[in-house]
Amino acid sequence: MNGTRTVSVLFVCMGNICRSPTAEGVFRQVVARSGLADRVLVDSAGTHGYHVGEPPDRRAQAAAARRGYALDQLRARRFDAADFTSFDYVVAMDRENLAYLEGLAGPEHQHRLSLFLAHAEGIGAEVPDPYYGGAAGFERVLDLVEEASQALLAAIRSRHEL
Repeated sequence: MNGTRTVSVLFVCMGNICRSPTAEGVFRQVVARSGLADRVLVDSAGTHGYHVGEPPDRRAQAAAARRGYALDQLRARRFDAADFTSFDYVVAMDRENLAYLEGLAGPEHQHRLSLFLAHAEGIGAEVPDPYYGGAAGFERVLDLVEEASQALLAAIRSRHEL
């Protein structure tokens, strides 16, 4: 990267098998399409270790694949406190996971935290968890994630002059 500064983004939900890997896959592609794949690092994690090592939910993978996003290579991992120093942006899918992260973060890391949908105006506050619902929930997650991804990348580009 020739000394060029990178920006790192971590998406966080509860189990890291539905919302946050969907956000990782979509945002990674949005970043690549913008020509910034070498400048913006993207990952995802869960606040709980229920599914560590597992691929994303098959329904999330299927919904993403229908829109051209590949999630099959991703594997769930649990959020680690070291992530606060590894990532510039720690982006929670909902208020519950944001509160969990706020409880872990010291004052020096609070500025890294945000709700994903707060980056896009007028689409709601939280990405709903589709795990216990049907296919429509996964499509709704993708709709929200696609819109918020564009807004988040625009904010990052502006703030970091990418």
